[in-house]
Amino acid sequence: MSESCTHDCSSCSSHCGSRDKQSLIKPLHEAARVKKVVAVASGKGGVGKSLTAAMLTVRARARGYRAALLDADVTGPSAPKLFGVKERARGEEGCIFPVLTKSGIQTMSMNLLLENEEDPVVWRGSLIAGAAIQFWTDVVWDDVDIMFIDMPPGTGDVPLSVFQSIPVSGIVVVTTPQDLVEMIVGKAVNMAKMMNVPVLGLVENMSYLRCPDCGAVLEPFGKSKVKELSEKYGVPAYARLPLDPAVARLADEGKIEEADTDGLAEVFSQIERVRGIYSGRNER
Repeated sequence: MSESCTHDCSSCSSHCGSRDKQSLIKPLHEAARVKKVVAVASGKGGVGKSLTAAMLTVRARARGYRAALLDADVTGPSAPKLFGVKERARGEEGCIFPVLTKSGIQTMSMNLLLENEEDPVVWRGSLIAGAAIQFWTDVVWDDVDIMFIDMPPGTGDVPLSVFQSIPVSGIVVVTTPQDLVEMIVGKAVNMAKMMNVPVLGLVENMSYLRCPDCGAVLEPFGKSKVKELSEKYGVPAYARLPLDPAVARLADEGKIEEADTDGLAEVFSQIERVRGIYSGRNER
């Protein structure tokens, strides 16, 4: 691969290993098994990506799947807080075991490895990306049907490494209604296309607010754009999630497994339909 590589093989005349995506896939630990991987991403921070990833995982578990959440946001991990997980991950030589939530969701996050959850991870990009990939290769994931990856915001080292090294079956992009975020959505969708990963759904978080007194629907951040964006980019499913104080409270209390996930039904149905491209131990 040349130093000028754009990772867009469709317009490249070189015959390097990156042309075969499967040749770059990192194997799971020999004792692990994962059937389907879906990344949850956003072009910028602060749109509720981690909350959406957690709620999709909760929905998967509630529907009877063996579900897992890999928190690839190494410098800003939030999965343990959302699920109220206090236990530290334990490891043996050459492997780490995921921590289970109350409902049995398998989780791995940098905060499960730190002595103090407020300790910062002050690393350069390559180390951060390497840690995220180790959560795939070194963790003994136990017969997982659907794994969600909570990606860091943007289109930098970690997303690129994840798309190249982990067999992602599809991506869900999280946004909010503002015009600025609309542009950022395009960047996330186009990166997924460059990496040949299908975008399965768009989730517009903080899309509306329902008045607790009269029931009127308000749009504090502007008119919803998610339907328009899904049509523009050919995304097959979308969802609108409200500003909901009850969900915020559950997240703060580490009880996200009690949240209502019906608003994500259409997007999750699309996830169920996509085929997993990875079926188990050390398969390529």
